[in-house]
Amino acid sequence: MNKDEYRGVWVFIEQRDRQIVDVGIELLRAGRDLADKLDVDLCGVLLGSGVKELPKTVFEYGADKVYVIDDPILDQYRTETYMVAVGDLVRKYKPEIFLYGATANGKDLASAVATEVLTGLTADTTLLDVNVEKRLFEASRPAFGGNIMATILCKKHVPQMATVRPKVIAKPDRQPGRTGEVIEEQISIKEESLKTKVLQIVRDTKKAVNLEEANVIVSAGKGIKDEKGFQMVKELASVLNATVGASRDVVEAGLCKHEHQVGQTGATVTPKIYIAIGISGAIQHLVGMQNSELIIAINNDPDAAIFQAAHHGVVADAFEIVPLLTEEFRKALQGESKAGGVTNHA
Repeated sequence: MNKDEYRGVWVFIEQRDRQIVDVGIELLRAGRDLADKLDVDLCGVLLGSGVKELPKTVFEYGADKVYVIDDPILDQYRTETYMVAVGDLVRKYKPEIFLYGATANGKDLASAVATEVLTGLTADTTLLDVNVEKRLFEASRPAFGGNIMATILCKKHVPQMATVRPKVIAKPDRQPGRTGEVIEEQISIKEESLKTKVLQIVRDTKKAVNLEEANVIVSAGKGIKDEKGFQMVKELASVLNATVGASRDVVEAGLCKHEHQVGQTGATVTPKIYIAIGISGAIQHLVGMQNSELIIAINNDPDAAIFQAAHHGVVADAFEIVPLLTEEFRKALQGESKAGGVTNHA
């Protein structure tokens, strides 16, 4: 392998039912920064069936080129077909950096491609940079339970690959009318040779917590202690018409389900308002909520790390101040309702 032959930054543009998944667009911002530093092209990789109109959007968000494989065999995601398609593209066009969204499909594909082309993969990264002189991709993520940030390098193999969690990076500005080069390729595998078939697609229709789309989140940490404390947090969230979040400690204590968890092993969120109650502020949690527009922290420890990330901090016993806040918010919102104001603030 001649590493000097590998140039360019690639982003896997995941699509579902011919709709681009947001994380692919988000990664174009990070990819643009890396590509500019290395003075190379930023390229999107788009697979599917009936997706030939989608590159227009990818160009408008910053890509210089888009590699497209449009084939009925790629209509639904299957590890085998997508791995072969991406593997063929990598071997032919030789990118030096390849980014994937850390979705279920993105993580599955990235790990499969790593084994297919014999390279490394850093999972669930939150910070991306590059050593321009050495052309080394620097992918950073929390490690050792979130106590440190580890920067992981892939020195001997290319492409240097990483998955990045949704919502970690803001979308780039759209540039209507921006264009680029479309490179169409064919997949080298036939349906009859595949080991798997898609027999039926079943959509999960049950209502679930959607932290990623919430505008207001009231989140509970270890400091709320027990079920009584968690109910206190839920009551404040109910008054604010907010979504309930939680730290890993609260989930592991059995006070709520994992779908409420915010952080490295939970959801990454970017609400307009994030209220952290009894949360100490470990890196593992901070990486999941630090991009919130307004962070309000309530903790009785003035040295808690959460205050370093908060825009407003209250040093107080949550069991004393949260019920008072709940009552004051209730009065204020009821007053708006009587005056004909809007009560849905979430």
